[in-house]
Amino acid sequence: MERIAYYNGKIGTPEDMMIPMNDRVCYFGDGVYDATAACGGTIYLLDEHIDRLYNSAGLVNIDIPYTKQEMKDILNDVVSRSTNKYDFVYWQVTRGTAPRNHAFPVGVKANLWITVTPKVFRDFSKPMKLTEMEDRRYLYCNIKTLNLLPSVLAAQKAEAEGCDESVFHRGEVVTECAHSNCSILKNGVLKTHPNDHYILPGIAKNHLIKACKKLNIPVDETPFTLDELRDADEVIVTSSSNFCSFADTFAGQPVGRKAPELIAKIQKEVIQEFCDYMGIQEL
Repeated sequence: MERIAYYNGKIGTPEDMMIPMNDRVCYFGDGVYDATAACGGTIYLLDEHIDRLYNSAGLVNIDIPYTKQEMKDILNDVVSRSTNKYDFVYWQVTRGTAPRNHAFPVGVKANLWITVTPKVFRDFSKPMKLTEMEDRRYLYCNIKTLNLLPSVLAAQKAEAEGCDESVFHRGEVVTECAHSNCSILKNGVLKTHPNDHYILPGIAKNHLIKACKKLNIPVDETPFTLDELRDADEVIVTSSSNFCSFADTFAGQPVGRKAPELIAKIQKEVIQEFCDYMGIQEL
């Protein structure tokens, strides 16, 4: 099982990499990132993830020193070196290396990090257990930045409570999860938070919407509440590395599991899209 790392043109293992102490990620988390799955050297939905990375970078004024095609070529080259069946591909761009100063450095080239690690997909027939946390993040949630301390704390809360994910909410309104998006099914309708500054515009969430529309399942992109989540027929958790899962527990209480045939139908469509993209028969 291989683990591959890249930093500004150098390739090795994560343990081999020597990162300058003055990389601005160390002091400020000053950077953006993206991630997805790969299979047989093919990176899933690469164009969409590249577009989101460049959008995030633009929103925080980071100048990526590569064209989108050059970035894709670098990623494809690194991933091609893996012999794993499935990989988790992660890449980040930091503002560069300069002495510590809050204001942006002038004339400094951004740094590119990539890691490729073995990926094991969860059992999609197994329900997730969710907990909750008040969403106290700043209002740049639509930017995929490296400032992840709130998500770290929420993920640790889930771990401590024996759960798989933590659902963020602002007051009574559900936003997303620590590192996933959250949607619900109610009376045959998918309800999911709109792509605004309160959530990351999840690529897996967008493809969940696409799958539902293909299956003639109505989609309502409006915020929903904690009470609506508790009363939902199904609670759905999506991410680019785990696609589409469902939950049966929220904050210690049972939820969902009232439309198992519908959620199975959606999961099948989402997973089939991945298999078709990768050119494989099954996951």
